[in-house]
Amino acid sequence: MTELRTQNVTRYIVPLREGGSLPALAEADDMFKYVVKFRGAGHGTKALVSELIGGEIARKAGLRVPELVFLNVDEEFGRTEADEEIQDLLKGSRGLNIGLHFLDGAMTLDPYANHVDEIEASKIVWLDSFLTNVDRTFRNTNMLVWHGETWLIDHGAALYFHHTWNGWEKTAITPFPYIKDHALIRRATHLDEADREMRQLITPGAITEIIDAIPTQWLEYDNGEGDAESNRSVYKEFLTRRLENSETFLKQAQDAHRLSLI
Repeated sequence: MTELRTQNVTRYIVPLREGGSLPALAEADDMFKYVVKFRGAGHGTKALVSELIGGEIARKAGLRVPELVFLNVDEEFGRTEADEEIQDLLKGSRGLNIGLHFLDGAMTLDPYANHVDEIEASKIVWLDSFLTNVDRTFRNTNMLVWHGETWLIDHGAALYFHHTWNGWEKTAITPFPYIKDHALIRRATHLDEADREMRQLITPGAITEIIDAIPTQWLEYDNGEGDAESNRSVYKEFLTRRLENSETFLKQAQDAHRLSLI
């Protein structure tokens, strides 16, 4: 059973303006710091849904992801914030948001300078092909090095089909061309092995368990895209179909890897 802890945000520390969605470093009532993704930001709760699904699927696959926590922002929080943009963001984010445990002292992974094991690199490339994650590139790796190990962060740009919603059935069984831009594509030398292992770990049951953990309020999209439970079913069906057809995106990743060596 996938269960995330729920904490209350008690202190807004600083915005992390390198992110387009204006995440922030904040402290919660458990006295830990978190990188918070706010529901009031640009892509709304869809980015939070992607963060939860992507992060927890990566964890199921044995990859390192900071703990994900539901973070509640109450009505009083942020009223003393001087920055009007941030105050508006916090007002629009009342209720449940999501946070990643802050890895103090972690450094951004540089694919040229930091070693990543080729099997681990292959698993990460497979994962991002599966999740259709467009945002793990050389320009923005969304990976950290902490205590000598690779940690994955920021899956908010995954599952991009849900920004248009139409045609998700086709997207579920098509290759992922953007994998050619992946920061680890050159090191992904064991993609066949990664496919076998990931398919054993990321089962339809695991997918269902993770998607059932999404708060219903996050799935109540406001542009006529169906009710929360029908949307929940689409995510399950999309990922299950994609898993069943992994050979399609696997071949695309293998081709991209070969081209990266030329």
